[in-house]
Amino acid sequence: MTKNHLLVIGHRGARGLAPENTLASLRAALECKVDGIEIDVRVTADGVAVLNHDPALHDTKMLITKHRFTELQAHKQDLTTLEAAIKLVNRTVPLMIEVKPDTAVLPVAQVIQHFLANGWQADDFLLGSFSQATLLQLHRALPHIATVVIGRFSGVRSTWRARQLATKNISLSRPSLWWYFIRAMRRGKYRLYVYTLNDPHKAKQWQRYGLYGVITDFPNRFGR
Repeated sequence: MTKNHLLVIGHRGARGLAPENTLASLRAALECKVDGIEIDVRVTADGVAVLNHDPALHDTKMLITKHRFTELQAHKQDLTTLEAAIKLVNRTVPLMIEVKPDTAVLPVAQVIQHFLANGWQADDFLLGSFSQATLLQLHRALPHIATVVIGRFSGVRSTWRARQLATKNISLSRPSLWWYFIRAMRRGKYRLYVYTLNDPHKAKQWQRYGLYGVITDFPNRFGR
């Protein structure tokens, strides 16, 4: 068994402490002294990269891809742009940017390229997706930024995807993990994250076998 420093990543900011994927949620995560923050990104009809987990706004049926940013913001005043999120975090911790499947990659890449041209570094970001096609597009557009393969259950498929992208970063759903698998991933030199884990005791158990990072709604529970 191995001992490593377990990274604590705020999930959608810190969605257990403030409305998810908002500036308030990002601030809450930073107050908890997280090692990183995970956010979800989609692109509006007029090409604005915004933070939202679902295809539509939570309390409406307005699809992100079918409406302009100002229209969406009129219904959700705290709708946050990727640009505003990056400015707020301001290189304090890395941003793990999950780009949702079927999201236009170019507007996301352009925002990140703007910040890279203005003093931000490649290691200020991680780029993740459930979609391999999306990750490959992101990697082509931003080859110096590390990618994170996000999967649900299959370790075999996730490692195949990771090899295709030449990355060692994999994020898998909590129900798919158990101690032997975590240890095997560690031996394979993979950096394994788990989502969504809100139990510090379980995280500590899995840390003993080489879990690299925990993505949690409640970073305040991890005593940073």
